[in-house]
Amino acid sequence: MRPTAAELRASYGRTVPDLLGPGVRLLVVGINPGLWSGTAAAHFARPGNRFFPALHAAGLTDHPIDASAGLSDADRKHLLDRGIGITNLHPFATARADELTAAQLRDGVGRLERIVREHRPRVVAVAGITAYRTAFRQPRAASGPQPGRFAGAELWVVPNPSGLNAHETVASLAAAFAEVAAAAGIEPLPEE
Repeated sequence: MRPTAAELRASYGRTVPDLLGPGVRLLVVGINPGLWSGTAAAHFARPGNRFFPALHAAGLTDHPIDASAGLSDADRKHLLDRGIGITNLHPFATARADELTAAQLRDGVGRLERIVREHRPRVVAVAGITAYRTAFRQPRAASGPQPGRFAGAELWVVPNPSGLNAHETVASLAAAFAEVAAAAGIEPLPEE
């Protein structure tokens, strides 16, 4: 069910709970929740977002996940059982990521570091090169693995799966997520 304009406006500033648990090997880091995600209380919930279709195309989930009305308990469990966690650099919902200031993104690195130290994933994958460059003060960074480690984890940058990132496709995103999952020790599921 599509949220109303009033419901979307009311979700401005809401947080979406992190998807974390024991055994997280790959921690995907979004920029911040959009208003649809704030309404649904689920990461990457907007129907045009290609995150969940890319995970499925990469063989990381055994079924397509639709988070547009929220994640089901079964889908949360499936992702965590697969070793996949999700958080954001900035926890509060906005209409667009470009509403965030550089300081807000940079503040998110400290929050992220605490999460990584606590949950100890093998790989942290930041979704979005522009946000990564700003938050981590790496203006020349390129997508892919980053030099050094972050709080003990490998640090990668993957493309932003938002529908606004028009030059990426589900297939190109799936390839990026398959690569970071492999680095985290998560094998693709067998095709049915």
